[in-house]
Formats: sequence, C-alpha cells, structure tokens
Amino acid sequence: MSDTTSRALSLLNLLQTHRHWPGNELAARLGVTERTVRRDVDRLRELGYRVESTPGAAGGYRLEAGSAVPPLLLTDDEAVTMAIGLRVAATQQLVGGSEVTLTALAKLEQVLPAALRRRVNALAASVQPTTSRPASVISPVVLGELALAARDHERVRLRYVDREGVESVRRVEPHVLSPADRNWYLLCWDLERDDWRTLRVDRIDSVEHTRVLFAPRDLSEEEVQERILLATSWSPQKIEADVVMDLPIERMREYFGIWADGAVAEDEARTRWPIGGSDWREAVYGMFYVPPGVEYTTDFPEPHRAELREALGRLIRALDAPAPASRF
Repeated sequence: MSDTTSRALSLLNLLQTHRHWPGNELAARLGVTERTVRRDVDRLRELGYRVESTPGAAGGYRLEAGSAVPPLLLTDDEAVTMAIGLRVAATQQLVGGSEVTLTALAKLEQVLPAALRRRVNALAASVQPTTSRPASVISPVVLGELALAARDHERVRLRYVDREGVESVRRVEPHVLSPADRNWYLLCWDLERDDWRTLRVDRIDSVEHTRVLFAPRDLSEEEVQERILLATSWSPQKIEADVVMDLPIERMREYFGIWADGAVAEDEARTRWPIGGSDWREAVYGMFYVPPGVEYTTDFPEPHRAELREALGRLIRALDAPAPASRF
C-alpha cells in the first residue's frame, strides 16, 4: 500500500471518529502539512466521501452524510463490538423491529474473518439481555444522534414530552447515555434550568444539532450512576407515599444530596418527601434513610401499612429474643 493511500485511510479513520477536526490538528496527527491534508481530503471526495470544509481560524473538516453509505473503516475490536451490539439490539424494542437489525448483522458478519466471527459467537453467547418486563420503544435515530452529540460535546435542542404529557423544547449539553431498568436515559446539563437533568430517551421526539461545542463538566462515574439510579426511581411505582419529616428543607437537601429531588417544604420546620416502590418492601426502604433522631409521619397506604406493621413486629420480637445457638 502506497504512503499516499495509507495516509488517506488514516485521515478517513480520524474523520470517522469525531464530528469536527481543525485542519492543523489533523496535520499534526498525520505528521504532514495542512496543504497535504487538503490534497488527501480531495482524494477522499473523489472516492465518494462527503468531507465538508469550513474556512477561518476555527475552521476544519467534518465527514458529512451522503446519498449512499461509503465503506467504513473498523478495527477488529470495533467490528466485534458492533456485531455483538446488533445481536443484543435485535432482542430489544427499537422502532422498526428486529428485522432491520438482523439484516444489518448478517451483512456485517458476512465480511468478518473467521477468527472474528468466533469471537463474536463466544462473547454474544454470554450476553443475555433482560426481558422480564417490556422495555419502552425508542427511535434508533434519536439514540444515534444523542450518542454523536455526547461524544462530540455538542449542544442540542430536544423536543421532550414529560411523564404528564407536557411537551417542551430543551437546550442541553449531553453528557452520557445509559441503559437502566429496561429504558435508555440521557444525563445532560439543562441550559435553561442551569442544572443536571436525566431524560428518558423514549420521551424525546427529535434532536436538533446546533454545531455549538461545549467544555464537558466534571462528573465522576459514581455521580453518573447515582443520577441514573435516581431517574429510574422516579418512574411510576406500584406503591407511592409521602414522608413528612421534622427537618427544614435546607437541612434535608444537605443530608440527602441529589436524593432530595422531589422534596418540598411542608412549612418552615418540616419537609415532605415522596417515596415508592414495586412492593411495600421497596417503598419502605427510603424511610430508613431519614436521619437518626428525626421524627416523621407517613401516609403509607393500606393494606401495605398493615403488612409493614406485622413485619416490623416480628423483627422487634426477633431482636428481643435470645440469639440462636451458634452453628459452630
């Protein structure tokens, strides 16, 4: 393979991994001049790749979508990951059904070398997506556009419908996409609310790219997981109740952090906080996080209230009774 061809392929690989590249940065990555980059871009255009160039100090290059799909450059690991992802996606509720996913998988596996096909088969056999409850139906187009925006740190406008059916337009900075509890969630910085928000992807109707880039905000992996977990807990629950604790809302928020979401001031000295779960055991879990020494009341519903009282009575009797003899 000639140096010119090898360099053009390296350039194509870079263009496929980022939405926008400044010309000087591409030249530095390839170890050539910006003039050489321009010539290599012209070669890619002759091969059918639509490479858009923008002039000026902030100018550069980006790979645009065309009327047909040009060849893609994938590493071995990328090809294996894509094939496994398609197999898993075929079992999920994407708009268009599993047929489109399976035809894409067939085309990909047809060109995989035998060694990579064996890797796909071995890894995919250990990937068992959960199907105990139906997942929400999402658009793969919306999911893909959000993934690109999060990867490239690009602000987007979303048309979003909340759980009450109220539609709004959100200007956000996408941080990460995460599957959880059979749904997909977008953790993003909401520019209007000046705070983090976690949005259900199946409630996003459309994504509009702004081409405005942003500097990512610091957020640890633990904080990301906690915010996603919090978002899943806000889904409609079989059992819902309120806890009214003898704690001013400012102190309550200091103690609970992001888990204070949804809490409101009952009065100057008390805070109302919603709890819930799929059964009374899950719903009561939140009560155990009320700070030590803080009294509270709850409207925990019947018959679950009686079930909880009976379970607590047995627990108290077990704690008061002599401990059983040791097994050893």
